[in-house]
Amino acid sequence: MSNAANVMKDDLIAAIPALRAFALSLSGKPDRADDLVQETLVKAWANMGSFLPGTNLRAWLFTIQRNIFYSQYRKRRREVEDADGQRAAMLSTAAAQPGHMDFQDFRKALARLPVDQREALMLIGASGLSYEEAAEICDCAIGTIKSRVNRARTRLAELLGDDASAELHQKRRGVPGLDSTLSAAQEDEGAGRRGLLM
Repeated sequence: MSNAANVMKDDLIAAIPALRAFALSLSGKPDRADDLVQETLVKAWANMGSFLPGTNLRAWLFTIQRNIFYSQYRKRRREVEDADGQRAAMLSTAAAQPGHMDFQDFRKALARLPVDQREALMLIGASGLSYEEAAEICDCAIGTIKSRVNRARTRLAELLGDDASAELHQKRRGVPGLDSTLSAAQEDEGAGRRGLLM
């Protein structure tokens, strides 16, 4: 293996956590996210001759991953998989920690966003890409990415503010000592939310 191939291999391995996070945000399912990352890496390795050295490898990988996801999405469009989540809700167990419930509320709210807004928010907020890099990955104008991120943040704040606040308010009533426990959990989970909402 040449030195360039070794460097490329190391760069691909270093990009796996970011690819997995982006894949999970797109698919919403850990098993599909892992498959998507694997397909992305295989496709990138097979086409590494088309990568231009000196350009942004992460952006190139995210573009490959996004294209694979949308190709799969078009194929799976007709499949029906517990779309309303009732089956999954019957199988789930109530969380023991309020912070876990807050995180679940956040994941549900994130899943309710349109794919283009969720994708833009994850690229900017979670993956730390610039607006320019995200626009390149999504093949759209920078203003479009900024608009998508803004709409996503606004919608997340609405979803979390209305649903999550009302539930927490009802849980707090009549339970002594729960306010301090919830406040501590909200501070821990709130740090994660603020990263995407800011």
